[in-house]
Amino acid sequence: MEVEISGVPVHFAEHGDGMPVLALHGAGVDHREMVGALEPVFRDRPGYRRVYPDLPGMGRTPVADRLRGSDDVLDLVLGLVDAVAGNQRFAVVGHSFGGYLARGVAARRPAQVAGLALLCPLGEDTRDVPAHEVQHASADVADALSPAEQAQFRDYFVVQTPATLERFREHVAPALPLVDRDGLGRVFEQWRLSDTSAYPGPTLILTGRQDATVGYAGAWELVKRYPHATYAVLDRAGHALPHEQTGLLAALIGEWLDRVGERGHHGPLTD
Repeated sequence: MEVEISGVPVHFAEHGDGMPVLALHGAGVDHREMVGALEPVFRDRPGYRRVYPDLPGMGRTPVADRLRGSDDVLDLVLGLVDAVAGNQRFAVVGHSFGGYLARGVAARRPAQVAGLALLCPLGEDTRDVPAHEVQHASADVADALSPAEQAQFRDYFVVQTPATLERFREHVAPALPLVDRDGLGRVFEQWRLSDTSAYPGPTLILTGRQDATVGYAGAWELVKRYPHATYAVLDRAGHALPHEQTGLLAALIGEWLDRVGERGHHGPLTD
């Protein structure tokens, strides 16, 4: 699906009906990574309308010349919210750079955001990032990798099995050639958001112990801003945590959704 926001055609996929859940992917991929991570979670959870946009410069959403920083991208995301959710309350999930944008969404729309989930979030306090270290590699994976996959898969995943290779091929690899790297370069020149203030609603922060991209230590500082946050560091998980720890991801996202529901944050703001 596609909707024009301030002159920019924003492509997105949509699944299900009910309370909107906006899912924001990280840099260098497209909406398919979040679809692959979250759709298994919602398979047995009806009542949610999942919206998966391609962020500018990735997938089928272009980077307009006027997009010169993360604040401009956030404005575009909020325009998409207005187009698909109107005045309905919605939850937002973000991975990596998408997690940073999700924090901006919650800061700008705290009354409308029913819940916030951050997966391996990028942030201003990134520190103590470990070196990339593979935790488990199946013997048969090396022979299955094509030359093009050798670096892409091995540098992203710390758990390298036939199952994670399949997820990489289906949900990550197809997006890699579609990235507008020059456009993203313009955006990341001003990558800091102007507002990532506190959010009082149900929050989940998941980090990977072996995340060599953003680490896990800096994300602990976010707990101070989110008084209803669950924070977890998952061993045997890197930046590809949503693919490497699928069982724990499903359990923790499910518990977060339960907390969102308990607070009665469904329906329009005018309730």
